[in-house]
Order: sequence, then C-alpha cells, then structure tokens
Amino acid sequence: MNDFYNRVYEFVKQVPRGKVTTYGAAARAAGAPRAARQVGRALHCNPEPGVIPCHRVVFKDGSLTSGFAFGGRDVQRAMLESEGVKFIEEYTVDMKNCEWEV
Repeated sequence: MNDFYNRVYEFVKQVPRGKVTTYGAAARAAGAPRAARQVGRALHCNPEPGVIPCHRVVFKDGSLTSGFAFGGRDVQRAMLESEGVKFIEEYTVDMKNCEWEV
C-alpha cells in the first residue's frame, strides 16, 4: 500500500457518522488535489471495511457511485441512512446538511 492510500484512509476514518465527504476533499486532504479518481481506487481496495468508512465518500454533487465496491448504491444508501444521512433524491445526499466541513 502506498503513502497516498494511507493518507486517504486516515482522512476517511475521521468522517463522522451522519456526515459525508467527497472524493475531491479526500484527495486534497491526502495532498493530491487532482487525484479524486485515485481516491476511488484506494477506497475500492479498502483493507479495513467497517474501520475505514468508505461508504461516507460521495461525488461532489452528493450522488452515490454506481460502482460502490461493497454492494452497490442501494447498500451504500442504506448504510448512510442508518447513520442519519438525508437524501434529496434516490441516490443523492443532501450535501447542504450532510457534508462534513473539514
């Protein structure tokens, strides 16, 4: 595992229940602001599901990725809703109220 992945994992571990962050925010926090796609790759390889809450990472518009590695958008939505995250559309998080401000 490389340093970038580790920085992504450490950042994502900090996202509190009931909040989400974006791939871009994780990339910036990991020191590579143009590496949002690489954040997605890192989360797809999550070495500690349940410890690293990758389900709390969404696109900047609040939409869920159709390729959620651990069961798809329905599973990701259910996980987020169980933590109190609100949605404005079927697969779009209410970013105004649920985005974690770093």
